[in-house]
This record gives sequence, C-alpha cells and structure tokens, in this order.
Amino acid sequence: MTTPDRDYLLGTHDEEIVRLGLQHRVWAPRTLAIWRAAGFTVGQTILDIGAGPGYASLDLAAITGPSGRVVALERSRRFLDVLAARAEHAGLSNIECHELDLETDPLPSGLADAAWGRWIFAFLKDPRAALVKVRDALKPGAPLVLYEYLDYQSWSILPRVAEIDELVPIVVKSWKAAGGDPDVGREIPAWLDELGFEVRSVRPMVDVITPADYTWQWPATFVQVGVERLIATGYMDETQGRATIAAYAAASQRPHTRMITPTVAEIIAVRR
Repeated sequence: MTTPDRDYLLGTHDEEIVRLGLQHRVWAPRTLAIWRAAGFTVGQTILDIGAGPGYASLDLAAITGPSGRVVALERSRRFLDVLAARAEHAGLSNIECHELDLETDPLPSGLADAAWGRWIFAFLKDPRAALVKVRDALKPGAPLVLYEYLDYQSWSILPRVAEIDELVPIVVKSWKAAGGDPDVGREIPAWLDELGFEVRSVRPMVDVITPADYTWQWPATFVQVGVERLIATGYMDETQGRATIAAYAAASQRPHTRMITPTVAEIIAVRR
C-alpha cells in the first residue's frame, strides 16, 4: 500500500483512487438520474464540490458539452493531477480545476448554473459555513444536489458479524476526531432552508443487498482500504484489522448473507 495522505480521512493514495472509482460506478445510475431530475444539461456551468480524482467531473463534462464547463473544486493536488490527466486522455477541455479548501478559501468568481457534491460536507469542520459559500457561488434558481450520510451506523451484515459491528463505531470515531460529522445529512435540509434555498426533495437511500449484487463491492473495497487506513492511523491494531478483513471475506462467501448499507440522504435544493 502506498503512503497515505494524512490530511484526508481515507488518504489520496493509489488504492483510494481505485476505491473511489468503483464507488462512483456503483452510484452512477442514481447519480445520473438525480442530475437529470435536477435539470443539469448542456451549456451550463456546474460546480463539482470536492471533486476528488474527478470521476463525477468527467461525467458532468459530458453532460454540459463543449458549450458548458465543469468547475472542479478540490484541495488535494494529487487528486487534481489525476483528474487533469483523465480529462486530457478523454479529450475534454471544459473542466477547470481549482485547488482550494472549501472551508478556508474563496470559491471562483462567477455564478454557476448548478452544483453537486457527494460525501463532502460530512468531512468539514464547519459545513454550514461552506454551504454559505456554495450558495453565494450559485445563480438564483440554480439547483444544488447533495449526497450525504443520514445514518452511517445503519451499515451492518445479516446475520450479524461481530467484527463489522465493531468496525463501524471505530470509523465514526476516527471521522469525528478529524472534525467531521458522518450523519451531517440530518442537519443539511434545515440549513438550506435557513440559507435561502428551496428544498425540493430529501430522500433516504438504503439497500439490502447480497454478495452477488455489484453494490456489495462498494463496502467491500472500503473494508480493505479503510481498515488499512485505520491501522496506519492507530485506530485499530494489526490483529483486529486482519480479523475484520477476514471476517468480511468469510461473510461474503456464506449463503444467505445480506448487508444493510449506510443510509444516504439525496437532497435537491434550489437557490432562491
């Protein structure tokens, strides 16, 4: 495993970039549907908030077309380098990369037609203040689409697996120690109301899946990469970490195993 970036809860190393790619593919059908429902279309300027290595940015660039642009906001230089290389390889010239911290830096000037973010505000120390910045970067009538966890601790395996039951609160502890709130989706709709948005919809998304479902690979890759990260940062010892990975692998092979995924809030709001 390559050296992790300790400024990110899960790092910015190669394994995390691969994991984020799989995560994006798992969520792509829902993501594309919600972008369409919110009115994302050709010719728009769309903010990709916390773009990471740019999997969503590339899809958004295909939607806006050459007459539009995607403004990718990301504080990791490594992630932005990956995004820029992928955009060049795909022949896309309508993605602007901005290296900035959403909490401490101003957003690019100019009002955007739409904005999107997935699991970004849960990692911020002051997510409400960051929402103010996003609001101010949007035109009146511009939609904002967010995916944030609503109940992270709904994540469990059935029949129960003790190692996974122990893993989830450890992840939450490390998350909160870094200044984030894994269940920030509970707070965001009220903040949006207060900040001058019209909240069009808030929908919980949770699945009960089997190992045969492709979605199973989303938490599967998290267990591998996330446990390695927890060991590296001292939240788990080597013995517990290896036992957790082994227990998850064993559960994946047992007949009749099911998983309840972490509950996510899908939010559409429009700036008034």
